[in-house]
Amino acid sequence: MSGPTFLGTPAFPSAARTALADTRLRHNLAHATTTIRHKREEAVTEVDDWEALREAGRAVKERTLRHLDHYLLQLEERVTAAGGQVHWARDGQEAARIVVDLVQATGEREVVKVKSMATQEIGLNEALADAGIAAYETDLAELVVQLGEDRPSHILVPAIHRNRAEIREIFLRTMGEHGRAAPADLGDDPRELAEAARRHLREKFLRAKVGVSGANFLVAETGTAVVVESEGNGRMCLTLPETLISVVGIEKVVPTWQDLEVFLQLLPRSSTGERMNPYTSSWTGTTADDGPRAFHLVLLDGGRTDTLADPVGRQTLNCIRCSACLNVCPVYERVGGHAYGSVYPGPIGAILTPQLRGTAAEADRSLPYASTLCGACYEVCPVKINIPEVLVHLRARVVDEGRTRKVPSPERLAMAAARSVLSSPSRLAAAQRAAAAAGRLASHDGRISRLPGPASAWTEARDVPAPARESFRAWWRRTHR
Repeated sequence: MSGPTFLGTPAFPSAARTALADTRLRHNLAHATTTIRHKREEAVTEVDDWEALREAGRAVKERTLRHLDHYLLQLEERVTAAGGQVHWARDGQEAARIVVDLVQATGEREVVKVKSMATQEIGLNEALADAGIAAYETDLAELVVQLGEDRPSHILVPAIHRNRAEIREIFLRTMGEHGRAAPADLGDDPRELAEAARRHLREKFLRAKVGVSGANFLVAETGTAVVVESEGNGRMCLTLPETLISVVGIEKVVPTWQDLEVFLQLLPRSSTGERMNPYTSSWTGTTADDGPRAFHLVLLDGGRTDTLADPVGRQTLNCIRCSACLNVCPVYERVGGHAYGSVYPGPIGAILTPQLRGTAAEADRSLPYASTLCGACYEVCPVKINIPEVLVHLRARVVDEGRTRKVPSPERLAMAAARSVLSSPSRLAAAQRAAAAAGRLASHDGRISRLPGPASAWTEARDVPAPARESFRAWWRRTHR
C-alpha cells in the first residue's frame, strides 16, 4: 500500500463488478449497514436541536480551517510545554519514517496500536515490518482484518464484510501464530469471539513498551489529544506503554474544549448510533508516574494543505470520520469498501482520496464517478459536507486534466463528433438513419448492453436505451406529405 490507495487496485468500475458478484459480501453489507443506519436514525431523533448541532459543527470546522496555521502553532506550543514532542511530516513516507525511527530509538521490536485511519493511510504497519518491528492491532475489527491478512472495508467497522462464522474461522486458523491461540471449542457467539480476542490481546498489552495511536481530535488551547472508542482497547494502549506515538492529520485540530463539546455529541450518534462513546480518552503531554513517560505527536500533511487551497474541495477536511455517509450510500452497500482501493471507502473516500493523492492514477480518477449523486450522504453528514458538490467538482477536474493529454480522450472525440453532426442537417439526417438501423439490433427490452469500439466504455457500467426505429423527421415526412 502506498498512501491511502492500495497498490494494484483496479479502477472502481472493474473492482465494483467483481464485488457485485459476491453474494455473501452483499448480504453481510446489507445486514450491517441497515442495522447501523436504523440505530443512527433513532439516536438523532432524540435531539431536538440536531440541525443546529450540525450547523455548529460545520461552522467550527470552517473557522478552524481558515486559521489552521494559527491553531497548529498553538497546538505545538501547548504540547511541548506539557512535556510532549511534535514532529511535522509533509507526506506519508516521512511520517512513517519518523515513527520507525522513534520506535527503534526505544530498542523495542513490537508495538500495540489503537485503531487509526492515519496510520493505515501512511502504510505504517508495512513500514514497521520492513524495519523488523511487529505492530499488533488491538481494535477487535482491526484484529480480524490483520489476522485474516485482509484489508479494512469500512471506517467504523473495518471487518464489516465478514460475518461471525468467518471471524471464528480466522481466529481458529491464525490466532495461535501471533500469540495466545483461540480455544479449540470456540463458537461464533459474539461474546465468545470477544473473549477470545481479549485473552489474545491481554498479554500484548502487558508486554508492550510502545503504543501507537491516532486521534479523533486535537484541542489547540491545551495541547490535548482525544480518542473515542467502544471497546477500551485504545485506553490500554494509551496508558500502559512507556512511549506513546500519535499520528494525526493536521485537519483534526479544534480550537477549544467548548468546540470539542459539539463534536462529542455529533460523532457517537452519527457513527454508532449511541448517545455518547463508551470510552473517551484524552491526554496532554506527559505526567510524572502516570501514563507514558514519553509522548510524540506526528502531524501529517499528506496532501491536506493542497486540499485546503481548493475553495470547493476544502470542505472535505471537515470530516470527523463518523462513516454515516457509508451506511446510507446505495453504491457502498452493494460493492463494499475494497472496491474503492483506499483506506477511506464510500462517499467520503471518493472525494478525499483523489484530493490527497491527486488523479494521476486511473484508480483515483475513477473515484469521483463512484456515486449516483443521490445526495443521501449530504443529508446525514454531521458537519454538512456537500459530498455531491465535491464529486461533481472533482469530475470536472478529471475532465480538465484529460484535455491536456496529447492523445484526446474518448469523451473529447465523442463531443467533437457530436458537434460536427449537430451542425449539419444532412449529417444529422444520416446519423438518425444509422441510429434507427442500430435500434433494430437492440435486445427485446429495448436496450443495448454493449456498444462497439471506444464507445464500449460507456456501457461498462450502464445499458443504453436503443434509438427509435424511426426519427421524428422521418415520421413527419411519412405522415404529413
